[in-house]
Amino acid sequence: MELLIANNIISSHWDSIIAICIGIAFGFVLESSGFSSSRKMAGVFYGYDFAVLKVFFTAAVVAVIGIYYLDYLGYVEVGELYIHPTYIWGAIIGGAIMGVGFIAGGFCPGTSLCGVAIGKLDAWVYVLGMFIGIFIFSELYTFFEPIYNGYFLGNITLIDSFGWNPYWTIFIFSLIAIVAFVVADFVRKKIKKVFY
Repeated sequence: MELLIANNIISSHWDSIIAICIGIAFGFVLESSGFSSSRKMAGVFYGYDFAVLKVFFTAAVVAVIGIYYLDYLGYVEVGELYIHPTYIWGAIIGGAIMGVGFIAGGFCPGTSLCGVAIGKLDAWVYVLGMFIGIFIFSELYTFFEPIYNGYFLGNITLIDSFGWNPYWTIFIFSLIAIVAFVVADFVRKKIKKVFY
């Protein structure tokens, strides 16, 4: 959207309206895909439903191919895109906390809000837990700050860090996604035979 505004294709006055429309569409797609169900979301950890894995892998592959294709066509400069800064300790500890929360609650932060929107009680409890966690973190920020800002690596990507060719990296990542889909289907069928 920033690209469209920067090139005067659309007016900057429309950015909030477009963002709301994209949010509504995203929520509709999540709900239509069944991602407001904690059983479906947690299924990836228990081996009976890999829809989450497939959707996120597909989104990542399509996005990275799309970005580099637009870069090739001259519509986007990959080097000009914002890269979120990397803090190793925050990423490891935060990822572990979110992983435990994901398994225990059956939601990620985005899908929990989708569940709240349709009135699911477990989603309300999950979101309440998130707000309690946010409150504790904000109140004890000075205590958590050394961990939160620890081991700063800058605005880097794996491609930059290892000096990989981006096109080979995308190709290999796409192959990994295909293998993950095949393995996921194999595991799901095995689990289905055992439990159903």
